[in-house]
Amino acid sequence: MIEAQEDIKMTTVAVVGQGYVGLPVSMGAVRAGCTVIGIDIDTARVERLRAGDSFIEDVSSGELSDALASGRYTATSDWSGIGAFDVCVITVPTPLRQGAPDLTYVEESGRAIAPHIKPGATIILESTTYPGTTDQLLLPILEAGSGLSAGKDFFLGYSPERIDPGNQTFGLANTPKVVSGIDKESLARVRQFYDLFVEQTVPVSSTRTAEMTKLLENTFRHVNIALVNEIATVSRDLGVDVWEAIDAAGSKPFGFMRFTPGPGVGGHCLPIDPSYLLWQVRQTSRGDIRMIAAANDINDHMPDYVVARLQAGLNRRRLAVNGAKVLVLGLAYKKNVGDIRESPALTVLQQLQALGADVRVAEPFTEDAQMPRGVLRAEADADGLAWADAAVLLTDHDQFDYDLLSTSETYVLDTRNRCAGPQVELL
Repeated sequence: MIEAQEDIKMTTVAVVGQGYVGLPVSMGAVRAGCTVIGIDIDTARVERLRAGDSFIEDVSSGELSDALASGRYTATSDWSGIGAFDVCVITVPTPLRQGAPDLTYVEESGRAIAPHIKPGATIILESTTYPGTTDQLLLPILEAGSGLSAGKDFFLGYSPERIDPGNQTFGLANTPKVVSGIDKESLARVRQFYDLFVEQTVPVSSTRTAEMTKLLENTFRHVNIALVNEIATVSRDLGVDVWEAIDAAGSKPFGFMRFTPGPGVGGHCLPIDPSYLLWQVRQTSRGDIRMIAAANDINDHMPDYVVARLQAGLNRRRLAVNGAKVLVLGLAYKKNVGDIRESPALTVLQQLQALGADVRVAEPFTEDAQMPRGVLRAEADADGLAWADAAVLLTDHDQFDYDLLSTSETYVLDTRNRCAGPQVELL
């Protein structure tokens, strides 16, 4: 066991996955004095990291360059470069494939690191998954590949990631970190590691509880977003400004939490995590969680509603969507980030193109390599608005000029409540 703070600072840490979760963890460990090997199978990403070029908003290129210059951070795509580690954190994607969890990356990572596990090492899974993954799936893979016993020769735990890309208030360090282990000693090792660079750790009794914690957090958000989205789709027919109603309800100091409507949900959590829970319940108990199924249906169809509203707005202006020039403002799943994974804006874009619209996109944060093929870029400026028959605000990046949008003569469908003007229509 690592006995002293000085010993902890000499810890060698392997972080598998160097994306929106893994790279901040790597930088946190470097700041704590650890030596970090960042592993990612994306060779282009690794080359960027080696050059000190960060591709995520929560880690600046300056911070990455400092980490490289310290000699305590290296990035590699070569599993043999993992060496002997004291702690290994797995932060790989866990996507859905045809409605079922795909844990291929977790399994492959487990098999790759297993031969490098030394007695006394600690393995931590951070990837979002269903309860039972750590002890039922990952543990046997690690034992088989290492010849060691979990809980006796090495330690194993789970700590759900809570990264919120672009959040200027809460980052990795000041967001409480839920930690768990397959036994008491594993929990102590996991907690000891995160205590190096996270202000507060929250221990729970089992890895399954920690796995459920992440699913519960995002299911809560998913269901409440679906609620306000559905209310938004009926409020106009009732003669109600849904945004004003939300503001008024938000004045209540208890019993209400503010959620706002939009074109749907996206990113690496909300469209996926609740479905993990739903899938497992259906597999294990043959039951259902009807709220998740209903929330999925509502949020999945919000892009359809946005397109229908835009089409109706064009019709009122005696314009068909077929042939109309439409400026899409924002493709990312949330403001001030470039991540377009699972973004509902992509569905809106595809539907407009399928209807024959001439679509251009203003997206200041997403790099060209991540943009959908064939998408034409435009600027959200006076010239871009003058070109368009209609503009639809899908992602409310702070870079956009909302005064310009509010005063433009171009029809604007605002799904984020950032504009107000004679040609602006709110969701």
